[in-house]
Amino acid sequence: MNCILKAKNLYFSYSKESVLEDVSFCVEERDFFAITGPNGGGKSTLIKIILGILKPQKGGVSIDSSLDRNIDFGYVPQNTNINLEFPITVLDVVLMGNGSKHKSKRGLLSIKYSKLEIECAKHSLKKVGMENYLNNKISDLSGGQRQRVMIARAICSHPKILILDEPTSSIDINGQKEIYKLLKDLNKELTIIVVTHDLKVISNYADKVLYINRKGYMHNLDDNRFKLDRDGHFCEVELMQMLGAKDA
Repeated sequence: MNCILKAKNLYFSYSKESVLEDVSFCVEERDFFAITGPNGGGKSTLIKIILGILKPQKGGVSIDSSLDRNIDFGYVPQNTNINLEFPITVLDVVLMGNGSKHKSKRGLLSIKYSKLEIECAKHSLKKVGMENYLNNKISDLSGGQRQRVMIARAICSHPKILILDEPTSSIDINGQKEIYKLLKDLNKELTIIVVTHDLKVISNYADKVLYINRKGYMHNLDDNRFKLDRDGHFCEVELMQMLGAKDA
C-alpha cells in the first residue's frame, strides 16, 4: 500500500479534553477519501493536523517525501469568508491561489501578476466550468458558483491533494450534485479529501471513508455492499454498523 498521506496512532487534546484517540489511516494517490462523523467528533481538528496547523501530542501525520504542504496541498474551507461588498472579480479571487509557486513580491502596496499566472488562473476556471465569469464580481454569483471559484482558487497552484471542508453545506441540492460531479472529475488528476455529513456523497463518490468520533474507523467502499439505495437516509448507528465499528 503506497500511502501519500498517513496517520499512525494519532492523539490530540485541547488542555485535558481528548479530541482524537489512536487514529490511523492511509490515503493513497487518486483516492476520493471522505471524512465523516458527528459535530465535535474531531473532524476539523484532524484537518488542521493534516494541514500542519496543529501538532498532535502523540503519533503523527506523515506525507510522501515528494510532497510539500505549502505547494502540493490545496484547501477549500467551509467558511470562505468572502466579503460580498468588496468589489473583487472572479479572476482576482482565483489569482490569490497562485501562492508561492508562481508569485513574486513586487512591492508592499501592489501585486502585479504575470501573464503566466493569469493564464494559469483562467485554466483553473475552465476546469471548474467558470471560464465565462472571470470578469464578474464575486458578489454576483450564486453560492454554487462561488464554491466553484473557490475550488479553482485552490487548484490554481496545481496541488496534488485537494482538501475540502463541507464544500456544499450552503448550496442547494442541484448545486451539490454539480460540485461533487466536478470533484469526481478532478479526482482523475488529484487526490481528494472531503469532510462531509452527506452519506449519499460517501456512497456515490468516495472510495474510502474515515468515521471520526474521537476514535477513527476506516473502511474501503469499493465493496458494493456499501452502495446505498435508500437516498443516504441513515442514522449514525447504521453508519457505524456499515463501517464495522464496534463501540459506537
